[in-house]
Amino acid sequence: MQTPVILIVEDEDVTRLNLVSLFEAEGYKVIEAIDGEDMHEKISQNEDINLVVMDINLPGKNGLILARELRQQRNVGLIFLTGRDNDVDRILGLEIGADDYITKPFNPRELTIRARNLLTRTVSGGEDSEVTTSGVVTFNGWELDENSRCLTSPAGEAKRLPKGEYRALRLMLESPGRIFSREQLIKHMTGRELRANDRTVDVTIRRIRKHFESDNSTPELISTIHGEGYRFIGKLDS
Repeated sequence: MQTPVILIVEDEDVTRLNLVSLFEAEGYKVIEAIDGEDMHEKISQNEDINLVVMDINLPGKNGLILARELRQQRNVGLIFLTGRDNDVDRILGLEIGADDYITKPFNPRELTIRARNLLTRTVSGGEDSEVTTSGVVTFNGWELDENSRCLTSPAGEAKRLPKGEYRALRLMLESPGRIFSREQLIKHMTGRELRANDRTVDVTIRRIRKHFESDNSTPELISTIHGEGYRFIGKLDS
């Protein structure tokens, strides 16, 4: 397997150099960028970047803006670094499509473990394993393409889902009516355990529901079971 490539986007010299040394010691190839302009340049020059570790507080465009731009360019893993431990940053980051986040000051070991787990899913066959189950699942007039992760509305409007949204929706479609706990969903979506005050699942479900709400004829498809989790209550098309 090719050595994974990590792009560090961090304007603080000491932090950036520490991150470079940390990931190089783990055997990764590491590229540096100090701001958004530098990030876009490095992305355009390196097609083999697998993971971006990006600070939210950057000069010029902040990390949240850059993440939106990144998602339009490339489908790579994204971990946010933030010095502000608040729900707003975390929720916005997840809504934009970040795969994970970690608060400064961080434990270096924890960061490398999260990065490795994310790379295992995206580089070492995690994404390819989804493609091998090729097919189209249809429900309530909607279509979910397992090859492209593309969700198509009854009106024919298509949108490619982020990995987390796709995995959560696909899991529920496999067992209509079954209640999935937040612990089960986060494990399937990210491969990690549910952390205290972690709203990743709730944010992901909210984003999935917004897709369905774009079509006025679509009934409620995902039900909240208070104290237990979520379940798909739509109807799979035969």
